[in-house]
Amino acid sequence: MHRIAIVGGGTGGTVLANRLANELQPELESGEVEVRLITADRDHVYKPTFLYVPFGKKTVDDARRPIEDLVDRRVSLTIGEVTGVDTDTKKLTFADSSILAYDQLVLATGASLDPEAVPGLAEGGHHFYGPEGAEALRDDLAEFTEGHLVLSVVGVPHMCPAAPVEFTLMVDDWLRERGRREDVDITYTYPINRAHGLQSIADWATDLFEERDIDFETFFNVDEIDPDAEVIQTVEGSEMDYDLLVAIPPHAGSDLVTDAGLGEDGWVDVDKHTLEATNAEDVYAIGDIADVPTSKAGSVAHYEAGVVADRLASRARGTVPTATYDGKTVCFLEAGMDEATFIEFSYGEEPFVREPSKPLHWAKLGYNESYWLTARGLL
Repeated sequence: MHRIAIVGGGTGGTVLANRLANELQPELESGEVEVRLITADRDHVYKPTFLYVPFGKKTVDDARRPIEDLVDRRVSLTIGEVTGVDTDTKKLTFADSSILAYDQLVLATGASLDPEAVPGLAEGGHHFYGPEGAEALRDDLAEFTEGHLVLSVVGVPHMCPAAPVEFTLMVDDWLRERGRREDVDITYTYPINRAHGLQSIADWATDLFEERDIDFETFFNVDEIDPDAEVIQTVEGSEMDYDLLVAIPPHAGSDLVTDAGLGEDGWVDVDKHTLEATNAEDVYAIGDIADVPTSKAGSVAHYEAGVVADRLASRARGTVPTATYDGKTVCFLEAGMDEATFIEFSYGEEPFVREPSKPLHWAKLGYNESYWLTARGLL
């Protein structure tokens, strides 16, 4: 039997498992191939939903579905924590000390938040990158009537690279709708010399910030937060006072990756076109954990999953894989509470930012609702 193991039940892992269930249907039904999805969480989480929780437009429950409801029945589902990867013997070790052998392995473990990497950040800052953070921000934002609101991107790279810009434009609009904007100053900060990593998005965001009286500072690298004094201190030696801080925490890869010798700093070194690990045979990585020169975004994981599914199926059948990933990324960007824009690009390309519109906002909301069909492999 040819054994394919997928570690991680997020977008990349779930889409991949379901794609393989379709592509390898005859082999799965005959018992020649096994596809096993391994995840430590019984729920599948669609993280982009959390952007809407602070504004009362979604709840954290809207972001969750039981993983078993999303995975094709031909896929073997294991709920458990993988604690070790031995790429020489092709074996996985679990937290309960059990061992699982594989022939081909895909790591899709995603990124994790690391607010403790910056002193005072966990105590002094809010974020919307997880359920608890999004709910806490919702509660404090509801009572925030005046003062200085700061959105600070503390670490890069981070998931959903456009989300900090989206939140800033949305909170501006949200405060205006409630007649609070005149009493609230908004500042956006970013650690490099522009408002976003992609120049075209940075230019688009800068124009909107200026138009809407949103201050922004670049080369702003947070060093420490004083939650009692409500002060941000930067590596550059400057300080900024705040009354409500929304900080995008540093992101971390996985010790699993580092311990297995698959990449430094917890990200898997891969060929950017084949997604194959450069430091081990028969190992792939997709989604946020893969070190590729594009966004850590759900659409990236989705398109990568399609490529890797084709490559894994070819290997399982004893043929040479030919599918490659060109860096394709698509993303809706909210420009406020009722308008959005849309971008798409591949490796080495600058996206064209379309004029924001209500139909594009509705399209984004529609995709968010239909995402569960995507996870099931139906879209």
